Amino acid sequence: MKPDSIHITQIIHSTTHKEMVGHFAVCWIKNEVKSIEIDQVRYKNVSNSIFFLSPKNQWKITKKDSSASCGYILYLDREVLNHSQLSNLHINQVRIFNSGEIPLFKLSPGIEKRTQAILEMIDELMGSHLNHKDDAILSLLNTFFVYCDGQCNIKSVASNNGSKTNVVYNFKSLVDKHVYEYHEVSHYADLLNISPKYLNECVKEVLNVPSKSIIIEQLLMRSRHALKFSSKTIKEISFELGFTSPDYFSYFFKNHTGITPSALRNN
Repeated sequence: MKPDSIHITQIIHSTTHKEMVGHFAVCWIKNEVKSIEIDQVRYKNVSNSIFFLSPKNQWKITKKDSSASCGYILYLDREVLNHSQLSNLHINQVRIFNSGEIPLFKLSPGIEKRTQAILEMIDELMGSHLNHKDDAILSLLNTFFVYCDGQCNIKSVASNNGSKTNVVYNFKSLVDKHVYEYHEVSHYADLLNISPKYLNECVKEVLNVPSKSIIIEQLLMRSRHALKFSSKTIKEISFELGFTSPDYFSYFFKNHTGITPSALRNN
């Protein structure tokens, strides 16, 4: 394995931010933390839980007033997850990291102790120079994932059912999936079976921004990426993003960024 394929760190600081861009993250929270914020959605008073986060997720953990460790963050790259020892697991990369949701496991007491012991051993091995260290770490990871998928654990997704936080989480997931097709808040409200007014109320309360800004943010992000990193014409990009014409796309882009698509591409 490459030196940076796996990294593990304890949750000891008052605020723990995502450190390794491009890596998947397993957040094992033992002792209750004040909150974990994922893609600007906050989940409060979390304990005895494991979150599986993909590289696209932005997150941070805020501790309560305590010097003790609250758990571990385990970073894994694709190469590790695709390793033959792990790729055939029932709980594999496709299932837990690319489902479009944020998997959350509430561990049973017995499994909690075992997963803690495994993470502590991985932490110890990472700092050692033992022969066959990589094989030992992969074996422990395999065991860790098997325990996570145990039938006595409660499997769910990161949400608060029926709450405004859950509405916002589902809205953001739908925007991520359908932004090429739908540019209006009303379309997403229909998909969620709620009114546009209530959707905007939820987004405003949870994220302190209008719901339309979430759609605009996604369109601008994808526009910039296509303009800078693809060879597609501006016309092709505009239609791919769901705009009715290249002129309207250029107007939209300049209105929100201050520059034209061609100016960004040539910059």
